[in-house]
Amino acid sequence: MTGLAGQRAVQLAFLALALGAWQTLTATGMVSPLFLPSPAAVYTALARLLGTAAFWSAVEVTLATIAKAYGIAVALGLAAGYLVTRSRFWTEVFEPIVSGLFTIPITLFFPMFILFFGVGAGSKVAYGATYGFFPVALSAIAGLSGVDERYLRAARSMGASRLDTFRHVLAPSALPTLLTGLRVGFFICFASVLGGEALSSIAGVGRNIALSAELMESARMYAWIAVVVAAAVSLNFALSWIESRASTWEGLSR
Repeated sequence: MTGLAGQRAVQLAFLALALGAWQTLTATGMVSPLFLPSPAAVYTALARLLGTAAFWSAVEVTLATIAKAYGIAVALGLAAGYLVTRSRFWTEVFEPIVSGLFTIPITLFFPMFILFFGVGAGSKVAYGATYGFFPVALSAIAGLSGVDERYLRAARSMGASRLDTFRHVLAPSALPTLLTGLRVGFFICFASVLGGEALSSIAGVGRNIALSAELMESARMYAWIAVVVAAAVSLNFALSWIESRASTWEGLSR
């Protein structure tokens, strides 16, 4: 068994093994239900959770926060990447700076976001946008600076404007690299917002996970976590598929 079918078989086998180990640990009493409730208990808690207005309200808050943070990260990251790559000198100057800043654990500065923007959604938007900016900007710099100079000279010789050059030369050539950065940036933004909500927030999915832990409602906490894991896995499959399709189209166009 090879190819996609083989990959899916391995993934399903891993999932079955993980669920089996989880059931064994809880059924034999090797782990206290306080720390790891049974799959049945989590499923029951999840079913109850999905039927409450509070669940959908929390999801709405988190999705809106992620959308705002990611939108800002993409807009600023692409703009910065484009402006930097208009000059080889500025590319060589700023690419190492952006890469270096990306290595700094921005979580250390989370209290500053709370100080400036409060405990509401604003601090999580700023935090997620800041963290998500770096992979988007770095992918834009890598993708746009790697476009063959011959294509750019040909476009200019035919009288193409800056907008035409970007639309028909730069963007298509850099698309696979840009999509990788956009995917990484999204999940960093996704994790940052949820982490920020768990650390200090008044609403959202992350806040409910932290609240369930504080109240020792382990089954409810794991139900919230299951929602996050399911959303992350589904989004990763979807974005990876889009990225692979874009790479295929880019290869066929050459």
